[in-house]
Amino acid sequence: QIQRALRSLSIPLERLHIMKGHMIEDVCKGLSRQTHAQAKVRMLPTYICSTPNGTEKGNFLVVELCQNQVRTMLVTLYGDGNLSPQMMYKIFDLPEGITHGEGEALFDFIAQCVSQFLAETLSTDTSQSEERLPLGFVFPFTCRQTQLDKAELISWSKGFSCSGVVGKDVVQMLQAAINKRQGGPSGTEGGWLSSWSRKSSQAAPSQPCRVEVVALMNDTVGTLMTCSTEGRPCEVAIVADKGSNCCFMAEAFLVETAEETSGRMCVNTEWGCFGDDGTLNDIFTLYDKSVDEESSNPGEKRFEKLVGSLYLGEIVRHALITLTAEKAVFTDTNISVLKEKGVFTMQHILEIINNEDSMTVTKKVLEDLGLQPSERDCGRVQQICRAVMGRAATLHATGLAAILSYMCQTREMETLMVNVAVEGELYTGYPRFEEILLSVSRLLSPECMATFLPSRDGSGRGAAMVTAVALRLAAQRREVNEVLAPLRLSHADLEKVQALMKEEMERGLCKETNASASVRMLPTYVTHTPDGTERGDFLALDLGGTNFRVLVVHVTEQGISMASEIYVIPVAVMQGTGKGLFDHIIDCIMDFQVKQNLVTEKLPLGFTFSFPCQQVGLDKALLLTWTKGFSASGCVGEDVVQLLRDAAQRKQHLGMQVVALVNDTVGTMMACGYDDPKCEIGLIVGTGTNACYMEEMKNVGTVEGDEGRMCINMEWGAFGDNGCLDHLFTHFDRVVDETTINPGKQRFEKLISGMYLGEIVRQILMVMTEKQLLFQGKPIPKLQTPNIFQTKFLSTIELNGLALRQIRAILNELELDASFEDSVLMREVCQAVSLRAAQLCAAGLAAVVEKMRENRGLDQLSVTVGVDGTLYKLHPRFSQNLQETLKKLAPKCDVSFMLSEDGSGKGAALVAAVASRTA
Repeated sequence: QIQRALRSLSIPLERLHIMKGHMIEDVCKGLSRQTHAQAKVRMLPTYICSTPNGTEKGNFLVVELCQNQVRTMLVTLYGDGNLSPQMMYKIFDLPEGITHGEGEALFDFIAQCVSQFLAETLSTDTSQSEERLPLGFVFPFTCRQTQLDKAELISWSKGFSCSGVVGKDVVQMLQAAINKRQGGPSGTEGGWLSSWSRKSSQAAPSQPCRVEVVALMNDTVGTLMTCSTEGRPCEVAIVADKGSNCCFMAEAFLVETAEETSGRMCVNTEWGCFGDDGTLNDIFTLYDKSVDEESSNPGEKRFEKLVGSLYLGEIVRHALITLTAEKAVFTDTNISVLKEKGVFTMQHILEIINNEDSMTVTKKVLEDLGLQPSERDCGRVQQICRAVMGRAATLHATGLAAILSYMCQTREMETLMVNVAVEGELYTGYPRFEEILLSVSRLLSPECMATFLPSRDGSGRGAAMVTAVALRLAAQRREVNEVLAPLRLSHADLEKVQALMKEEMERGLCKETNASASVRMLPTYVTHTPDGTERGDFLALDLGGTNFRVLVVHVTEQGISMASEIYVIPVAVMQGTGKGLFDHIIDCIMDFQVKQNLVTEKLPLGFTFSFPCQQVGLDKALLLTWTKGFSASGCVGEDVVQLLRDAAQRKQHLGMQVVALVNDTVGTMMACGYDDPKCEIGLIVGTGTNACYMEEMKNVGTVEGDEGRMCINMEWGAFGDNGCLDHLFTHFDRVVDETTINPGKQRFEKLISGMYLGEIVRQILMVMTEKQLLFQGKPIPKLQTPNIFQTKFLSTIELNGLALRQIRAILNELELDASFEDSVLMREVCQAVSLRAAQLCAAGLAAVVEKMRENRGLDQLSVTVGVDGTLYKLHPRFSQNLQETLKKLAPKCDVSFMLSEDGSGKGAALVAAVASRTA
């Protein structure tokens, strides 16, 4: 019988693996918004997203509600790494019956304890005078927390059952009770703290100190934070006491029941309820069932009833009753004393298993209970006690293994090294507890290495830490908001940008004001978009840098197919004569036509020429200036189409006919227009930014004729060069502008395009480091390097659900040693900069679509925008932010977006195709 009893109390390793799997499933269920309500492991968010960093300082008050006491504590931190906090305690016993009375009476008593403690503690200290004393409240019951200082009690436990508290905000109840003692929320000057303030300040009379409850946590979270003060962050805590619980730092985006998505959040597992759905039925022994049935909550908190010190004595008692009935123990003694609930306690177990002379001690313990044990009885009682305790430690280790493996998986790590804070009667009283915790958790989760840190000062010191961190983060939040405020644009700001853009567009279209307009509104002489009837083979030439492309585009009923080749322009040719440059280009076109078997045909060619030009016809454009390292002589002021034709003549090449010179933005519109006839706008948001659209000819004052429409190349990057956007330019934008090769020029582009966003971010990070909001204020030499922060990093950092570990890896690549808090803040900076860029782009586009709608006299305009550019295509949030803002600014326009494939190649060929069709 003894062997059978011991076997029932030991759990095989395979069964522990299954249990670990169930626990991980329950953790995921508890975190998911869909399944949270049904989950037994509640996974409650605590809204604690940061552990101490050692800079916290000030006085912090802590109140901890315990089983039968109220503990009050005043903790003073000095910002020295929290190595030597000063602490003063006072413990008050709870009056008889208060745990079953009215809730209001309980909170009034707690407020009275605070009052008395402060009166005694602070009246003697003349150096401390504060207007506000922050309080952290340790409340070890299951709550639904929606903020750090807002928590509704879900249910009482541990023998408490005060009326009028379940479903109420316990922080508010405590604050109300404190305010009552202080003279009401608006308060009079005569509260108990005002006299302390007057005593403690030798200078002018001060305001009374107000106690403000800023944080609520349970004892498990307090334990985690207590151990996080040791100079190393602690990310898991286990309380193995009368009850049992665990909390850990989870990736915040996985905590779906909370709004927070950045960084990490401490989650209170409430794992005591694990198994309430029946998953532990097969390891529940007859003794466990008896304990459960006799408890105040049968069928609930089943895991806790296997491991909590409140129940272990009861399990042993029921095991002894069963074994006596089977005549395996106490055959010669009356055991009626064991029938009394609560007679065999955790203290008895610890005395029996912890003493070297255990036989003598066991005999004495049993005799003191009124039993007359034989030596064999003493030996068997010891075996049962050890088995019950060993099982409790093993089950704690299995729960811990599940949490560690879950953390390792969700952080996508091969191995996890983590500090685990441990507290409670089981841990401090049972010497083998830590050894079992370590060995079993290693067996079940070999990829995880846990270091156990004993919690000092209970959870009180941790509560002070939570409160201190909350205040540090609140102060930091205010400063961060201050830094980022100029980048955050209101709806009214964006409406103003939209109105200014419309004004500048009108000025650019008008012949009289065109010369002084910052938005040039250049006519492109493209008067039609594709209608789908275009057919034939067309050449395209894309010249925009040291490489150029030649393409052939076959347009058939089945659709479009293309072939292309890239050719290099040697530096000597780029910087030689114009004749030499255009002869080289014709040689490359001839080479391409030979390879493609196109020598016998005279093909229409669309020429994308990405240099500043003044276009005076579809196939006539004067080069204004060379850029991008080109300086070929004899070209500036000349018609580039004619230069290309002259070279073809010199080379006697008759296989092509240049019909159109095209800007890449127009090409983007045309490439999309072939697939969607409603596409009448082109937009580029990449390294630079520009837009074009179909304007009514009667509005284009710079070109003769009133019939039909013409595509206008806005050149909107220069919007604001006349100072009309100065009110939006922040300190960071001005610094970036001053360091560019064209200060004061292309100002709209410098707020939006990929070339500049990374630099804006770097400037903000430098200011934040100076203000000690990042990198703990340490100077980071690498941050001084211009252009270190490429726009692709913004895109990666903002990826939704990207674990902070990956963000840290990106930052480490840049030699920026960032903490998790730094990573969260850097992501926020990137988001602020890219959101503003998308919003400003939307405001510009809103002016365009609204102008088109008004031009056409429509109540509702339906139009498509063809878009190209790496920022739009690759940034995870840019396109969504742009589209959402546009909807708000132009509600009467139904705008679709279509990604362009090869605007400068395919688009240029389609301009040639449309020109041939309309001709």
